[in-house]
Amino acid sequence: MCGIFGAAGFSRAELTGRIELALNRLSHRGPDAAGSWMAQDLPVALAHRRLSIIDLSTAAQQPMLSDDGTSAIAFNGEVYNYRALRADLEAVGHRFRTASDTEVILVAYLRWGEACLQRLNGMFALAIFDGRPAAGGATLFLARDRAGKKPLYYRHHATQFEFASELKALAGQTKLDARALNFYLALGYVPGELCLAQGVRKLPPGCAARFHIAAGRLDVWRYWRLPDPSRQRGVSGDELADHAERLFNDAVGLRLISDVPLGVLLSGGLDSSLVMAAAAARSTRPVKAFTVSFPGTRVDEAEHAAKAARHFDAEHHVLRVERPSLRTLDEFAPLVDEPIADSSLLPAFMVSRLTRRHVTVALGGDGGDEVFGGYTDYPVALSDARRLRWVPRPALATLARIATLLPAGVRGRNRLASWRHGPLQQMIWGRPYFDITLRRRVLRRDFRQAGDFTVDEPELSLLTLFRTGHDGLDSMMRTHFGSILPDDFLVKIDRASMAVGLEMRAPFLDHRLVEFAYREIPSEWKVHAGQTRRIERLLARRMLPAGLDFNRKQGFSIPLDEWLRAEACAHVRETMPFLPEAIDRTEVERLINGHMRGRANGARLFALTMLGLAAKNNGWT
Repeated sequence: MCGIFGAAGFSRAELTGRIELALNRLSHRGPDAAGSWMAQDLPVALAHRRLSIIDLSTAAQQPMLSDDGTSAIAFNGEVYNYRALRADLEAVGHRFRTASDTEVILVAYLRWGEACLQRLNGMFALAIFDGRPAAGGATLFLARDRAGKKPLYYRHHATQFEFASELKALAGQTKLDARALNFYLALGYVPGELCLAQGVRKLPPGCAARFHIAAGRLDVWRYWRLPDPSRQRGVSGDELADHAERLFNDAVGLRLISDVPLGVLLSGGLDSSLVMAAAAARSTRPVKAFTVSFPGTRVDEAEHAAKAARHFDAEHHVLRVERPSLRTLDEFAPLVDEPIADSSLLPAFMVSRLTRRHVTVALGGDGGDEVFGGYTDYPVALSDARRLRWVPRPALATLARIATLLPAGVRGRNRLASWRHGPLQQMIWGRPYFDITLRRRVLRRDFRQAGDFTVDEPELSLLTLFRTGHDGLDSMMRTHFGSILPDDFLVKIDRASMAVGLEMRAPFLDHRLVEFAYREIPSEWKVHAGQTRRIERLLARRMLPAGLDFNRKQGFSIPLDEWLRAEACAHVRETMPFLPEAIDRTEVERLINGHMRGRANGARLFALTMLGLAAKNNGWT
């Protein structure tokens, strides 16, 4: 796990300066080593901060050059099947000088070209300088993993191009993108290729790109998509669970490969407990497990995590947070560049810091909900669709419009507003942050009128994802997999873990398991009669002890509303002066006052706090 940077089309002096800045700003991602490479006869350079995981020798440091010196790679992540790929390449005559997965990727690209991506099983953001003689000249080839576990920001202007693992490594981004701000307020994250910094883009998950250095041309394309359902019938739940169990166990086994100590993040829920079970079955020594606890609060999962840890004889480390406070945000604040509004970032950071004291790599349960259908939203929406099927759609739309007139944070407001276009789409129209009506209040009118965007674009973008589904549940799951998973949850985990130099691995997002679940598991074996993740529950009966309660849906969370009230929204007020001019301060005060009177505005206020921190750190106005 590392931080990467690269640039082309700048003078050598400019390249040197940008490399120095990037390596400094990415130091937390790779505390073990730093390196850079610059082509002798072309305006192109790569840089790398290393967190040593596989092959700890200096021979495996990056950027790494090919044997003939024509190509170079800078790579962030891990490719778990690198040993099998290495054997395939050795069988056709290639010889390796390191034991690293980095060298395997470079040789695989030189052998198979862009098609090498189809063979990689892992999490990655990679960049390969290809200087071999070819029509069109030298290029930079970039790619992100299928699910989007590793980030990649880039900026392209005329013949100049640069990229980095984090926004802060790209200097001089002081203007705010109005369209992206609208998305952030709606969703709590900035999706897809959009970025809050004007002129910067993100390479989307499952995509690759090639920058043609001489021509200054950038080509971007998608190399992977979720498969369509096979529509097979008559397969039993046990047969589906058999296949899922084999894939899951193999995914965990691959992710236990490491040259440094590793452990498991154990929240106490079903996903992380299954990871613990599979890891314990494959380990010759007690697995180290890590949990964050908020004693006396409704979000405390420590008791459930302890039961799983005891059953598997884990070495269990628990961080007890006794006093309710947002002070952890002060420690994380300097690292905020493009914000996310997910307050579980804070416990993720806390448990990552605890974990890093003992191990360098940890496995987590991320992706289980998106693969097996674990969100409580799903049975609620399906039930609402059945109960309200006799209610005329215009009547629901009217009720939803009336609900939006209520003050933000009033109980039931979001639920009613979410029925705007029917119960199945409530995940789109009932956002916990700022819905269309609230955005029209919190975004100043002159900003909305001058901006080149439409206020409802975020919801319409989710609707586009929703319509790729083949039934109601499939539509909801594909929307989550293509939006909140890569652009919120995986960003959160990447930022929180890399802030302390910890590598996080997600067995549930092994592409073989993902493809099997979306292609072969029918919707009725994901959610049925109010029960979620039915196949995963069958796995639990086989792999976990009886008596564990898996009907909860908590994860690593904090009692945000209570914490904000306990400090009288002090963090919100401290960041208000740094909020972009587009934000109406009167509306922010209204949200604060409503929250202090008991309304549920915690998520909205945290979103504004993170935006204020990002604006302060980036100089956005």
